Amino acid sequence: QVKLVESGGGLVQAGGSLRLSCAASGTFRSINVMGWYRQAPGRQRELVATITSSGNSNYGDSAKGRFTISRDNAKDTAYLQMSSLKPEDTAVYYCYCNARDVSSWYHDYWGQGTQVTVSS
Repeated sequence: QVKLVESGGGLVQAGGSLRLSCAASGTFRSINVMGWYRQAPGRQRELVATITSSGNSNYGDSAKGRFTISRDNAKDTAYLQMSSLKPEDTAVYYCYCNARDVSSWYHDYWGQGTQVTVSS
């Protein structure tokens, strides 16, 4: 089992920046992918960014050029640096990971979410 704990959300003005963190803990062999998804009221959950253990990243269209995902494998922690924030970035941001358990089965895990609110 993996537990994901997010931090860093909050209220920021348009044009500002925030940095989200997601720390994984529990019993697992390795974490393959870590990343962030978000869900705004009345909308489907959408990809923000993911990063593999080797550092390959993938961004959703809304994040390209403004957000940067990084990862510290030694700490099993992922970071999302968000810049030039817009009111439409307001959402609950969920941390995600795909981890390999001690039996080498892969599972998906989600954090509880952290609210990001961008005021105009």
